[in-house]
Amino acid sequence: KYIEELKKTGIKTNTLQSYIGSLKTYFKYLQEENYRVDNPIESISIKGKVKTVLGQLLTADELEDLYYSYETSANDLTRKRNKIIIGLLVYQGIHTKELQHLKEEHIELYKGKIHIPQTNKTNARTLELKSWQLMELMEYIQQIKPQLDKLAKSKKSPSFGGVGEALFTSSYGNTNISNVLKKLSDELKLINYNYQNAIQIRNSVIVNYLKTNNLRKTQYFAGHRYISSTERYQQDNLEELHEMVNSFHPIK
Repeated sequence: KYIEELKKTGIKTNTLQSYIGSLKTYFKYLQEENYRVDNPIESISIKGKVKTVLGQLLTADELEDLYYSYETSANDLTRKRNKIIIGLLVYQGIHTKELQHLKEEHIELYKGKIHIPQTNKTNARTLELKSWQLMELMEYIQQIKPQLDKLAKSKKSPSFGGVGEALFTSSYGNTNISNVLKKLSDELKLINYNYQNAIQIRNSVIVNYLKTNNLRKTQYFAGHRYISSTERYQQDNLEELHEMVNSFHPIK
């Protein structure tokens, strides 16, 4: 009956499982102390567990602050490129692996959109760009990227390749930009000490997006192949959950 009452409140499966697990531990303790001879819920199990996103998340303001606090200068082309990358992480929640698949043709400047191609883990999708992103991307494609490509080509690195096609490349013209992202991550940690990595940004963006959009729309936005992946980002209101426990606790 306790479980049925909790289900009526709309409590999520993973939270309900947590409650039952705690009660099982409590009754086991009563058995060990000889207060009870049985554990009345030992055989009860809740199916359909939903994993939740773990780790510290960033607020919408913190995410935007990462973008606006990253300073650039007219002569530092790489920092201008990096700021565009931050924008795609913060506003579109793009996965770092997807960054390496982006090409100039995926940027639809006149439509104000970006097409994110399919990867082995995410679905393709077309998302809106912010107005300031459009201005920066236009400058990047027309002026900054050609200069970066020219510099990369002059270094004659064995890893050179992909210039002219890939939207983002390393200083040596390599389409593998993991070193670029590592350095960028270190710089973002100086802006916000709560920042951990790009995955944290993506998780935070999806959670914040889900607060004002339904699951299906969020699934498309995030490029999730399965709705169950999106459900992992649903956040519980902890105060309400504590009230539920107090209201329906069987020991009371």
